[in-house]
Amino acid sequence: MRILVALGGNALLRRHERPDAAVQQANARRAALALAPLFAEHEVVITHGNGPQVGVLAVQSASDPHLSTPYPFDVLGAQTQGMIGYWLLQELHNAVPGRRVAAIINQTEVDPADPAFTNPTKFIGETYTHEEALELATTRGWSVHPDGDGWRRVVGSPQPREVVETDLIRLLLDSGAIVVCAGGGGVPVVRDGADRLHGVEAVVDKDLTGAVLARALDADALLVLTDVPAVLRDYGTPQQAEIGEIDAASLRAMRFPAGSMGPKVEAACRFVEGGGKFAVIGSLDDPIALLDGRSGTRVTAPALG
Repeated sequence: MRILVALGGNALLRRHERPDAAVQQANARRAALALAPLFAEHEVVITHGNGPQVGVLAVQSASDPHLSTPYPFDVLGAQTQGMIGYWLLQELHNAVPGRRVAAIINQTEVDPADPAFTNPTKFIGETYTHEEALELATTRGWSVHPDGDGWRRVVGSPQPREVVETDLIRLLLDSGAIVVCAGGGGVPVVRDGADRLHGVEAVVDKDLTGAVLARALDADALLVLTDVPAVLRDYGTPQQAEIGEIDAASLRAMRFPAGSMGPKVEAACRFVEGGGKFAVIGSLDDPIALLDGRSGTRVTAPALG
């Protein structure tokens, strides 16, 4: 099968871990080893999140006295693509010797009129206490929202229209390469009347971009890998339970947090509704079990009629 794997940013930097390079490279090694069994029988494209990493770079940029203004988010997104792409490129090379691996920087076209620019929901950066978050909101003008047992910064996350370099990705995939691309959802860009591209201040959701790219590449399956074993029904209640197999219409009827599980569920639904065979949301630990239906939440197209 042709599979697109959407690797969560928290798979490379887990909650409450220090954002040191050694920590993240060790997590990239773990991810590469976990994914290695897929490469024997399948064509694989890997996208990855960058929420924790782009947040670290944003803090560094805002605190740098040598800069007259901090680097914009499109530039920070490109930086994280290079950084995380390098770690995954190296660890995949070591995990599957002899296979060609390519890691490339991508742009993702978005609508300049997307309402997400004025309604930020995408979590980035580290987790703070409530008091720390309020201070940062006051001193730096950030928007902050609760996330689990902490608080994090949120930015605008417009809908992805297309990955600009899709044809290049297809060419690499058809050549037999494992492709790492569209990191952090891709660098967000808009197109002007002269067909020129310009970066914009935003972060595109990597799962939604993954669904767009998977459909454009005619992928059979979309694996959305995160730090939980499956989507949970009735989260936070005594009736909480993992969801096994479910069709997209039934899954859409449930409610999920906009800044975390919501985009993963939406990406899975869009992919199968657009012609994909199935999508699975689950843990990185055993992707073969996700493919086989032994774990995770398997999302299928609504039944006809």
